[in-house]
Amino acid sequence: MDQREYLKLAETEDDMWYFRSLHRHVLRELKAATPRGAAVLDAGCGTGGLILSLAKGDASWQFTGIDFMPLACELARKRCGPKTEVKVASVTALPFGDAVFDAVVSADVICQVPDPEVAVAELYRVLKPGGVLVVNVPAYQWMWSYHDVTCQTHHRYTRNELVALLKRGGGKELKATHWNALMFPAIWAKRKVFRSDRDTSDVKPYPRLVEWTGRALTHLEHTWLNLGGSWAWGTSVFAVARKPANGAEQTLRNESATSGV
Repeated sequence: MDQREYLKLAETEDDMWYFRSLHRHVLRELKAATPRGAAVLDAGCGTGGLILSLAKGDASWQFTGIDFMPLACELARKRCGPKTEVKVASVTALPFGDAVFDAVVSADVICQVPDPEVAVAELYRVLKPGGVLVVNVPAYQWMWSYHDVTCQTHHRYTRNELVALLKRGGGKELKATHWNALMFPAIWAKRKVFRSDRDTSDVKPYPRLVEWTGRALTHLEHTWLNLGGSWAWGTSVFAVARKPANGAEQTLRNESATSGV
């Protein structure tokens, strides 16, 4: 991602409706599946906004972050403080031993690497048996736009593609949903109809009306998900998988290979 985008991210991610909603999705799943005092890796931490948001949800969690860009890591260290370890590294070569973390989060990162299979294998490798993996990616290759060019996106996913990718890596108890569904028509129109040569990415401050509309609509989405629903469309796909306990992992891999998933 362009370095200027990291500076924009640091300025906007604490308040922009998209990131507020994304962070809420991640927190919901971690609180449901991760114990107090858990070791949590943010694999692709950017400027640290997600870590700061999660720390408000459970201050007992121990956070580590990695990002490929040194500028992002520098900003994340300043924002998150000395208690959070932040390293310059790639999701395809994590600088940690096996089975270190209780939970691993990778938000809008797998979509940026040319070999997502390697990235997913690394995310599972550093996850403890029984630990939870949370992944978010942009949806629909046909939604490709100036935003993806600026963010250096390699691929936008369907829900089935992401689920299959996580299954091949060895995950079980998978669940996935689209989100950012109610804002989808407006985002499609901006990226496909009202685009201009001046557009870079959609990470930026918005007029108050747009910001509060985004917050209100994503709040409705969370309400539906909390009632047990899911979304069949949206600009993003959000998935959760659990790493099998010791002894079950190889069986699951063999079953996946046999079924051709």
